[in-house]
Amino acid sequence: MTELGAGSVSPPADQAADKPGTVGWGVPGAELRIVDPASGAELGVGELGELWFRGPNVMKGYLREAAATAATITDDGWCRTGDVGHVDGDGFVQIVDRLKELIKYKAYHVAPAELEAALISHPLIADAAVVASPDEEAGEVPKAFLVLQDQETADREDVAKQVMAYLAEQVAPYKRVRRYEFVEAIPRTPSGKIVRRGLIERERSAAHASHP
Repeated sequence: MTELGAGSVSPPADQAADKPGTVGWGVPGAELRIVDPASGAELGVGELGELWFRGPNVMKGYLREAAATAATITDDGWCRTGDVGHVDGDGFVQIVDRLKELIKYKAYHVAPAELEAALISHPLIADAAVVASPDEEAGEVPKAFLVLQDQETADREDVAKQVMAYLAEQVAPYKRVRRYEFVEAIPRTPSGKIVRRGLIERERSAAHASHP
């Protein structure tokens, strides 16, 4: 991100291949912490939260944008990146999603990208997108839009049971997909990024229609 200058993490050349999916350690002279987005408390090894950085590589602020600066840089100099990730026991950072994409299920934050990766790893699923679906009890629940490898599959209910059971073995109970829908394709940009906005608006419209 441009707010952090040239870089904030870098993989050691002799260990990068041993940590697929990670972006490296914090660079010398820069501080890194993982913070609970809701409470602001610092989190420990393996816990998912927002990445904050502090050091000489952090910008001073946005030009003539005091409010935006205050929203990004804390009073004691920490930069809220908006990236969600965790640090493993060896200090390697893995970024899994953006803060604005997180699903707020009860008191938990669920990263859609983690669920999507698990769903796509199932042999019956060709593609997947997960978004927040409004829920009266939980606030939001994860909903998966699924594209089948075989679009002619007759028993989609059976496929869904298999996929949900598989997912339940991969993630913590609070991260499980609560709703799903089979679709022909996942909307993506030319670069391959999921266009979540349309799916989220679709869910909100459906929730509003059912509770006018």
